[in-house]
Amino acid sequence: MPHQKIPNDMQLEFTFEDKEFMAQRGSEPAQVEQQFANFEKGFPFADIDRPATVDDGILRLDEDQVAELEAEYPYAIEGKKIEKFVPASGAASRMFKDLYALLNENLDDKQQELAKTFLATLPRYPFYKALKQAMAGKQLDLDAEIQKGNFRLIIQYLLEKEGLNYGNLPKGLLLFHRYENEIRTAIEEHFVEAALYATSGTDAYLHFTVSEHHLELFKAKVAEIQPVYEERFGVKYHVTFSMQAASTDTLAATEDNQPFRDENGKLLFRPGGHGALIYNVNNRDADILFVKNIDNVTKDQNIAPTVIYKKVLAAYLSQLQSIQFQYLKILEAGEVDPMTLCEIMDFAESKLMISLDEQPTAEELYELMNRPLRLCGMVKNEGEPGGGPFWVRDAEGNCSLQIVESSQIDKNNPEKLAIMAKATHFNPVDMVCAIKNYKGEKFDLLQYVDPNTGFISSKSYNGKTLKAMELPGLWNGAMANWITVFVEVPLATFNPVKTVFDLLKRN
Repeated sequence: MPHQKIPNDMQLEFTFEDKEFMAQRGSEPAQVEQQFANFEKGFPFADIDRPATVDDGILRLDEDQVAELEAEYPYAIEGKKIEKFVPASGAASRMFKDLYALLNENLDDKQQELAKTFLATLPRYPFYKALKQAMAGKQLDLDAEIQKGNFRLIIQYLLEKEGLNYGNLPKGLLLFHRYENEIRTAIEEHFVEAALYATSGTDAYLHFTVSEHHLELFKAKVAEIQPVYEERFGVKYHVTFSMQAASTDTLAATEDNQPFRDENGKLLFRPGGHGALIYNVNNRDADILFVKNIDNVTKDQNIAPTVIYKKVLAAYLSQLQSIQFQYLKILEAGEVDPMTLCEIMDFAESKLMISLDEQPTAEELYELMNRPLRLCGMVKNEGEPGGGPFWVRDAEGNCSLQIVESSQIDKNNPEKLAIMAKATHFNPVDMVCAIKNYKGEKFDLLQYVDPNTGFISSKSYNGKTLKAMELPGLWNGAMANWITVFVEVPLATFNPVKTVFDLLKRN
């Protein structure tokens, strides 16, 4: 993976203790230096050329195509290992930001109204019964406290350790959906989804990325629910976990771009963001990998579109891959006649969405096509925050399809803002990935990362301001050099829980 050299005026000199500390963490001093140089030079903005739209980078399937691909799905995946990859390491604390604010003494009129609304609607939340039981264990009556308007006490029992501790738990372990005879957590809904569309025969493979702090809680929950859902769906679940490696953490910087040290003089490393999960993806061994966030789940009565389009995306991926592999074998054999070369080029441009500005040689076409492949579902933009699909030019002027976050776009450039304003779709993180080549070998996914697509933000540590660096995002720069195909999917397949109030919409 190429890196730019660190400028001469920013050479870092690490002490023996620094290097020993890095070795314990699995961090390479040379890589730390290369990454640290980005604090000085910054990351370039994405050079967006135009938004990806239907018929220009986004495929819209008609009803017949959807039905055909759905029917083909069982045959498309026959003999293949399917795995569901779920990033689940994030804490739920951000979900409750507005409730935490209600614990302050001085509330404005809007917050006062929010507190009243929360109390009035509390019995509709999926965690209501669990909260009632937790408070009863402390000789408190939840309904009586609601009548008193004692919202601060109730919120404390919801978020803090003396109660449900939801402010310190991961989203995957929160109660999300209430049914007539049960209440399910987010992780349980992923068990349901896996049984409905992500099985290899009767085996369902699920992989969750979790924080080390929550690993035992996840394991305990899986041990509790696995027998229940195996009996319900007649499948055998194979559940694995991984954590973001400490070696993917990035060194923090002071405001004047010097290494940040803690109160003991030790270098301060911080998590490198979800882009570090490309290392976790790289360790998976599956033919087809479904990637979906932990909070993007829905209830049984609304799940049909999700199941249908997961099957559709995977069947289409298998179709493309089958043709891609045939052509790669032809290209590898050499001596390709001009007509066949034109046929392969047409497939690369029209189906794999590889932009060919000039006619490549057979060898160049082989390199362009012999890469990891991902199909990304895209939904119509209806004001949701998040990244979107664009045609982006790299440093050499080559154009490719990319998922771009708004933070990657230069807001001071009117031309780029105008392009951004024309975007029609956004990214719900709905991917189906092929991570093996035509010989059945796993790609080294670290070779397909664009290191110039990271992000620098301002954070604090013990009251001191610092600069933190996030690695290229998992579905942004970490997969920048994959073959990317965008397919429009219904908005009904996107059901994230960003705030606690989102739970109210579905219960």
